[in-house]
Amino acid sequence: MWMQLDYANGKDTRSGFGAGIHELGKRNPNVVALCADLAGSLKLQDFIRDFPERYVQCGIAEANMMGIAAGLTIGGKIPFATTFANFATGRVYDQVRQSIAYSHKNVKICASHAGLTLGEDGATHQILEDLGMMQMLPGFTVINPCDYNQTKAATLAIAAHHGPVYLRFGRPKWPIFTPADQTFEIGKAVMMKPGTAVSLFATGHLVAKAIEAVNILEAEGISVELINIHTIKPLDEKAILDSVRKTGCAVTAEEHQQLGGLGSSVAQVLTRHFPVPQELVAVQDSFGESGTPDQLLVKYKLDTPDVVAAVRRAIARKG
Repeated sequence: MWMQLDYANGKDTRSGFGAGIHELGKRNPNVVALCADLAGSLKLQDFIRDFPERYVQCGIAEANMMGIAAGLTIGGKIPFATTFANFATGRVYDQVRQSIAYSHKNVKICASHAGLTLGEDGATHQILEDLGMMQMLPGFTVINPCDYNQTKAATLAIAAHHGPVYLRFGRPKWPIFTPADQTFEIGKAVMMKPGTAVSLFATGHLVAKAIEAVNILEAEGISVELINIHTIKPLDEKAILDSVRKTGCAVTAEEHQQLGGLGSSVAQVLTRHFPVPQELVAVQDSFGESGTPDQLLVKYKLDTPDVVAAVRRAIARKG
């Protein structure tokens, strides 16, 4: 087995954000945290305890929070506006577009409880369109890390990046498999395992499912190249093309709608530069529903067997 995942001792990626912003509070006096009445869910307790003067509780008024964040940048602050992913995008898209994106404000929108793995809260909270919505905004950087360590590293990195950022993370306990001391480079994909038969590009929680799929496929003698695409925009086109020129086919895996997410972005790159067979593991034009994260990943075909099946289809299409 190439890599063993430990779900029992994992951590939720939102806690990686909490650890990251607390560290930023120590390093950078211009970092300010804003929240829309969800400080506990966003794991802001340590930041609030140690830096109460740099915390703004905006209440259940997400649109107002985005306006406040935009205003704070004018005074040189680096605002981290935090809430659930659904409320950070769908509820406030106009404010984000007009007040942040249009004038390229240095706001970091940090969004928890994204995707199906939000679980029992159901379809009204499980936004599956956010990556597409945010990457269509000119000048926005869009990041979707895969585990606790990478989320913490990404949180540290976006503070040093000038410009608006959307950072997406989740609620469930998830395996930790990236290094604690990693350097997060925005826009630079991470080669997790080289291979020759198929390029598997995964993002967010689906990187863990991709690792499990690689274990199964490698046991069958299928050589899989696994690449962690943590930055949806700017996309690492070179890493994608270097990989598919070697393998001749591609699979993308994401906890997001098929339209507008990682799969669509990779398809555009392949169409323009090096067309090869591609299979997409993503939600198929559907809202979610209530259930445990594991149940929902199975129902919406985002689980390990679905990644394995997509790899087999892609390889078969090479001819």
